[in-house]
Amino acid sequence: MRIALYARVSKQLDQNPMNQLLELRQWAQAMRHEVVGEFVDEISSKDTRPQKEAVLRMIRRGEIQGVAFWTLDRWGRTMAELVLELEEFGRMGWVMYSHKEGIDLSTAAGRLAAHVFAAMANFERERIRERTMLGLARARAQGKRLGRPRKSPPANPAVPVVDGVAS
Repeated sequence: MRIALYARVSKQLDQNPMNQLLELRQWAQAMRHEVVGEFVDEISSKDTRPQKEAVLRMIRRGEIQGVAFWTLDRWGRTMAELVLELEEFGRMGWVMYSHKEGIDLSTAAGRLAAHVFAAMANFERERIRERTMLGLARARAQGKRLGRPRKSPPANPAVPVVDGVAS
């Protein structure tokens, strides 16, 4: 089977995609899949994922039959996105493999497991958001300033300072 390997890493955290790709290569070799390409999106939180879109185009054109990626959250950003793609992959007979979870999404059991994992990840994201919003509201109620600290203006080197007083 012809597949692509996909990795997504954070620029902000200075992550290295090789951590994901090495194990994906080993898995593909053990499964005797032909790896057509390796695609890596190095993104910040809200960036687009052009390499993921390239993989999807290749699958939709029939150039490859599937994709393997590190974890479900590396492939899909939201539960809704993941569910739509699971449905499309299942309908078209394409393979989607999530390595760390060991989920082969071409099987009914794999799709069920993916939905459970995605639901749990979505639940955890929502709980984190709720706790964050409660903490921010409490801080505001206590009169704390939120956001980045303001920078003081740079000292003007053209104005000489004598005994702590600008002259």
